[in-house]
Amino acid sequence: MKSSHYNDNVFINCPFDSTYKPLFDAMVFAVHDCGFIPRCALEEEDASQVRIDKIYSIIANCRYGIHDISRTELDEVSGFPRFNMPLELGIFLGAKRFGIEEQKRKKCLVLDSEPYRYQQFVSDIAGQDTQAHHNAPEDIIRVVRNWIRTASGRQTIPSGSTIWDRYQNFMKDLPQTAQKYQLAVEEMIFNDYTLVIEEWLKTNARHLSQHGLRR
Repeated sequence: MKSSHYNDNVFINCPFDSTYKPLFDAMVFAVHDCGFIPRCALEEEDASQVRIDKIYSIIANCRYGIHDISRTELDEVSGFPRFNMPLELGIFLGAKRFGIEEQKRKKCLVLDSEPYRYQQFVSDIAGQDTQAHHNAPEDIIRVVRNWIRTASGRQTIPSGSTIWDRYQNFMKDLPQTAQKYQLAVEEMIFNDYTLVIEEWLKTNARHLSQHGLRR
């Protein structure tokens, strides 16, 4: 069943470790500030549900998807690379190719750390619109914003530099905003973080109405 927010949902497929966290946090904020809803596997902790089934369900309910395939280094313990991100990208593309009509309207952004690096390990996606973020939160905000603006066609989305400025202000206010919900910043899970973003955005709403625009 399609989610009632299907056209606003953005599936985020990326690493969830501490090294990637600055990029992840910036990306989630950017999606919210563009007026969309970030979705990812971290939003549910149901031990009774098989992880891949959870991924299927979230992807089915998202018209848009952001897939970062930059984490291809060999794991220090196992000696193997991580294939979760390319796998979930494949599921998303498969849903678009073989799904019902609403699924065929899916659009996705493929991210890597450097331009064209992906051609060395997953050349089959050479036709996708792959963008580089250079492991910089400011770059990932700009790239995500520009893609969402183009993919959605919405005209009320501010520039990447505007969202970056707002994100820096949000990060300064984060401890105080989190405290309203009795949350410690270092202990927040994904659902806590999105709640705090939503609260901050309500308090710091962009005044688009003065320009005749509506979010």
